[in-house]
Amino acid sequence: MALTEPIRNKQHLRQLSVYFLSRGQYRNNLLLITGAHTALRISDILKLAWSDVYDEDRSTFRSHITIKEMKTGKQKTVALHPEVIKALRLYFPYRNGEYIFAGNRKNKKAISRIQAWRILHIATKSVGLITHISPHSLRKSFGYWAWKNGASPVVLMSIYNHSSYEVTKRYLGVSQDEIDQVYLSAELF
Repeated sequence: MALTEPIRNKQHLRQLSVYFLSRGQYRNNLLLITGAHTALRISDILKLAWSDVYDEDRSTFRSHITIKEMKTGKQKTVALHPEVIKALRLYFPYRNGEYIFAGNRKNKKAISRIQAWRILHIATKSVGLITHISPHSLRKSFGYWAWKNGASPVVLMSIYNHSSYEVTKRYLGVSQDEIDQVYLSAELF
């Protein structure tokens, strides 16, 4: 199995979103947006229910979600980025059962991790991206872009619930080109 990489080009993220939206695949677009903006594992994203993100009594989307992570068993609260809310609003009229990422079958169960991988794999090939992208790439992309925008690696370590900084460093996917740029951009004299 190939190493999963973060998506290091924002234009590639936009291309994937346009691909889904141009085909009316609002659920798949929401999967992309949610993965990239929440840093949640795909197993936690797929188990999200509409009640987690939408308050029926107030007829409004929640600003935060609180989940119990499947892998760690820890409780986590995540602020929903305006782009996630926007994608939720777009897909909300088409909701199909309890789960946000329900399949198209009659039983209304959430899609599988394999199906989420297929969705992203087909889209990346269709838009001509030649890289190792998987649902986990979205989680890594969150950290990569947060770090590029100045987020502390210590905060990212906490967001990811990593037990060591070494794991977080691998998630950030720092490339040799980026290391070279730091060396070459240092204005010392």
